[in-house]
Amino acid sequence: MTHPSEQRDPGAHAGGPAATRQRGLSTAEVAERVGRGQVNDVPARSSRSVREIVQANVFTRFNAIIGVLFAIILVVGPIQDGLFGLVIVANTAIGIIQEIRAKRTLDSLALIGEARPAVRRDGQAIQIPVSQIVLDETVLLAIGDKVVVDGEVIEEDGLEVDESLLTGEPDPVLKQPGDQVMSGSFVVAGAGAFTATKVGREAYAAQLAEQASRFTLVKSELRSGIDTILRYVTYLLIPTAIGLVISQWAVRGNDWREAVRRTVAGIVPMVPEGLVLLTSVAFAIGVIRLGRKQCLVQELPAIEGLARVDTVCLDKTGTLTEGGMDVRELRPLAPEPADEATLRQALGVLASADARPNASMQAVIDAFGEGGPERERWLLLEAMPFSSARKWSGAQLLEPGGGEGSWLLGAPDVLLPEGHPALEQVDELGAQGLRVLLLGRSPVPLDAPDPAKDLQPLALVVLEQRVRADAADTLRYFEQQRVEAKVISGDSAVSVGAVAASLALPGAEHPVDARTLPADPPALADTAERTTVFGRVTPQQKRLLVGALQSRGHTVAMTGDGVNDVLALKDADIGVAMGSGSDATRAVAQIVLLDDRFATLPMVVAEGRRVIGNIERVAGLFLVKTVYAVLLALLVVFTQLPYPFLPRHSTLLSSLTIGIPAFFLALAPNQERAQPGFVRRVLRLAVPCGLIAGTATFTSYALARANHATDLKADTSVATLTLFLVALWVLAIVARPYTWWRLLLIAAMAGAFALVLLIPWLSDFFQLNLAGYRDPWTGVAIALVAGLLLEVSWRFVRRGFPATAEQPAEPRPMPR
Repeated sequence: MTHPSEQRDPGAHAGGPAATRQRGLSTAEVAERVGRGQVNDVPARSSRSVREIVQANVFTRFNAIIGVLFAIILVVGPIQDGLFGLVIVANTAIGIIQEIRAKRTLDSLALIGEARPAVRRDGQAIQIPVSQIVLDETVLLAIGDKVVVDGEVIEEDGLEVDESLLTGEPDPVLKQPGDQVMSGSFVVAGAGAFTATKVGREAYAAQLAEQASRFTLVKSELRSGIDTILRYVTYLLIPTAIGLVISQWAVRGNDWREAVRRTVAGIVPMVPEGLVLLTSVAFAIGVIRLGRKQCLVQELPAIEGLARVDTVCLDKTGTLTEGGMDVRELRPLAPEPADEATLRQALGVLASADARPNASMQAVIDAFGEGGPERERWLLLEAMPFSSARKWSGAQLLEPGGGEGSWLLGAPDVLLPEGHPALEQVDELGAQGLRVLLLGRSPVPLDAPDPAKDLQPLALVVLEQRVRADAADTLRYFEQQRVEAKVISGDSAVSVGAVAASLALPGAEHPVDARTLPADPPALADTAERTTVFGRVTPQQKRLLVGALQSRGHTVAMTGDGVNDVLALKDADIGVAMGSGSDATRAVAQIVLLDDRFATLPMVVAEGRRVIGNIERVAGLFLVKTVYAVLLALLVVFTQLPYPFLPRHSTLLSSLTIGIPAFFLALAPNQERAQPGFVRRVLRLAVPCGLIAGTATFTSYALARANHATDLKADTSVATLTLFLVALWVLAIVARPYTWWRLLLIAAMAGAFALVLLIPWLSDFFQLNLAGYRDPWTGVAIALVAGLLLEVSWRFVRRGFPATAEQPAEPRPMPR
């Protein structure tokens, strides 16, 4: 194909270096460089590999514990006692499927956005994959092309490059031969070519991405809390298992299979396997809900992390502002202000004459580009597009009255002489972060050496960056939720402050230029805490500011879309990337806003709070089971009685009093603010309730054994009935405050247990048989007494230990 740059190849002649550039590298030269390893071989990595994902989800402490017990049941049988093993499959599958789904979405995004640059080889312009570019390659550039490696410009035809993704500076940069171009930038005007001077990991964008390439998991208090519980449960398992094996073997005599089954039945309830599964399910459902809002969550616990955030660092470009500008005001200039209608018509004709309008000119087109009868009376004779070198655009126009003149639109300080009165207005507007263009008319022809000579200034065109329509509401949401927003941008501090002030962000009236930030870490942390808006921030400074806030105990989220945001995104507690941003930002971020809507963040926070609040609500159910299981095991060991349950009984009780109701409770709306201390608060309810449940169950079981020691099935049935009633009472406590569906849920669980007792094949499957009246009613009476104790315990815990008590976060060391 013929690349646009090939149509205008300046400076080429028959011999010398220019001829070499004209032809580019030969096939032999390319092969030589490939052999030396001088090729752009940066590996594409958007997330963990499939192998790493599978390993991380399969090889867990939870799977190891339950897997060993399940394998034992497979040996001794019957299979119905191994129903608990299905939790392994469900929990592992949810984690693997969700993370692979996110990985594939990101990979497809990276593939769609992958550039295929045009290079010159053997005198021909060809398109090749980015990974095949070699050192000294002649890479061609045209409008819209991405600069994929670092290089030196060798040809240009009005070449202007946008480096905002690298520096945060929104203005395009005019490039001349000998200037450097960096990977991660892209062409917004003109054409040209450059020689690749750095490829692979040596390129600027690749170096930033390399520092952020190590995959790290989101810090999750829920996950770490559950892991802590599992770790201590593991410590209890070994001595308890040994004690149970010995006691059950002594009780059952030579029936070693029954002894093993009873031992496994005693160990399985100690492991809060349902809590691990429920956490994965709740996160997965949250991810699906957010996915419908075009929000990709790469790691399940990320929504929990954002719900705990108290500081959000925002990049102005692409987050608060969109990629365009708007005309704020057309201000005619004295002493003889022109007719505003005439000015609007002239601006419309002038802007429409630019075949490649930049953001400023596009704003003029949007504001004044509509045609009409008066507009059609203007005749375009000649046009000169905007150039960053001359800082203005122009058009030779035949006006409706028959006059002819050159109309110029550009930088006031270039078009006006020093000291002109209009420049005072320009400076005042510039101090507000606004961009100002001057519209003037000159009698000098457009092709004259100085068309701006004798220019008559007619009006100021005041432009402002296009602020996202939802940005103000989103900032208000964070303010209401006591989440502090800080704007960190590579643009000028005045401009950033003006945008933030237009959104009524508290503290925006005092922006700080990052070039004046102190180097001393404590002083930097002080400045970071008290300042809201930062401008002229380098990528390394963004990282230091995030670390400074973290060193003061803040949980920090960082949003961004450019390569300059990569390091800060990675160091932040939660990184949020825009879907249209660079590949590197999407790779290191935990959350990707596919539609670039900043307004999605409140939904992520709300979803995270729903997940955290509800999981904390139901976690007590699972830990109650752990506590009563440990107590029952110890009582059985000391009294040398057969363990009262088989694994199938534990599965039935866990499903009806914990697993199924917890699933529905975890999906309920919940806007409680996330607080630290998850394990501590949960244990306040779980320990006393578990002790009451275990004591009540063993009491009814021991009384039944005393009445008919030979009928273990009947004794087990009484113990199962008592434990179900006490556990159902705990469920009724956790489900408060009551709604109609929560009451219906509790009633449904009670009805399901009644069906198991009444339907013969179900009672046979679960080996339940309530013989007589005395023992079952004794069990019910004991359960009622236990229920009253639960109420007293719950009221005491709630009054004496408020669950909303907030503990100060531990400060973290700052990166240097």
